[in-house]
Amino acid sequence: MAQSLGRRYATLVGRRLVQVLPVLVLATFVVFALVQLIPGDLAVTLAGEGVSEQRIQEIRQQHGLDQPLPVQYGRWLWQAAQGDLSTSLLSREPVATSIARRLPNTLLIVSLALLISMAAGIPLGIVAATRPGSRLDGFVTTLGSLGIALPGFWLAMILVAVLSMKLQWFPVSGAKPFGTEPLRALHHAFLPALALAASGVAEVARQARSALLEVMGSQYVRTLHAKGLPLSSVFWKHGLKNVSVVLLTVFGLTVNRMLGATVVIEAVFAVPGMGSLIVNAATGKDFPVVQGVMLTMVLIVIGLNLLIDMLYVVLDPRVSR
Repeated sequence: MAQSLGRRYATLVGRRLVQVLPVLVLATFVVFALVQLIPGDLAVTLAGEGVSEQRIQEIRQQHGLDQPLPVQYGRWLWQAAQGDLSTSLLSREPVATSIARRLPNTLLIVSLALLISMAAGIPLGIVAATRPGSRLDGFVTTLGSLGIALPGFWLAMILVAVLSMKLQWFPVSGAKPFGTEPLRALHHAFLPALALAASGVAEVARQARSALLEVMGSQYVRTLHAKGLPLSSVFWKHGLKNVSVVLLTVFGLTVNRMLGATVVIEAVFAVPGMGSLIVNAATGKDFPVVQGVMLTMVLIVIGLNLLIDMLYVVLDPRVSR
């Protein structure tokens, strides 16, 4: 059994890696080429106003902007593969250093938001699926629609106004390092995570409810009922097991969405994370930082999707066939 599972893992990982490589190349090229969409000459933008043409040519040669685009991309990709994401044009700090300092704050908020989404969304979906058409089901459905429609930044501002400024239960802004101050770090990250998790709870609850209702109404479950198995046994042993693949897919999609939504949430709570880093870099035209942050996000998403594909094999062996 273990050898069979190991072979399935090896086959799936090899297949997915072959599929990931073209996606990775395309994604990195898009990240690099975004700088080319900036209106005007990038060398002039970097040089600033009132400089001579000679100085502009020096900057163009210094940054390799006089080379063809494929050559520039190849050089940037080679340096990135070695961990060199260039240097910030504003702070003169290595981009990799800036990302390493801010990434843990973003990952903590996203992880806590995911925990809240799953811990609240799955029970709500289960409760709604056990009583379809009831008032409780209607309440969960309405709550799910409200959570998806509610703007995250508006909820974040309400949380700041009520829980931070009025009741003073949580800090208004900032972050603490989780490695040295875990409790204070969680205290600072809770409100941003709660604002980020509102739509996650709603989406998980709706998907869990729909998947459970579909499974419980299938021919497979009706056959189990005909064999005399009690409803509770069918629900907990067979219904939830079949829904786990759906929930894993929802988990992956929720992570991808939350990584993008942290830009707004971190701005509201003034969290020194990846979102605020890329906003400040885009405002100050710090292109190496923008490229570095986007590349990091792309790698996180691709790596997470690969991990989820591997977990599919454990939950449903048919995936590897």
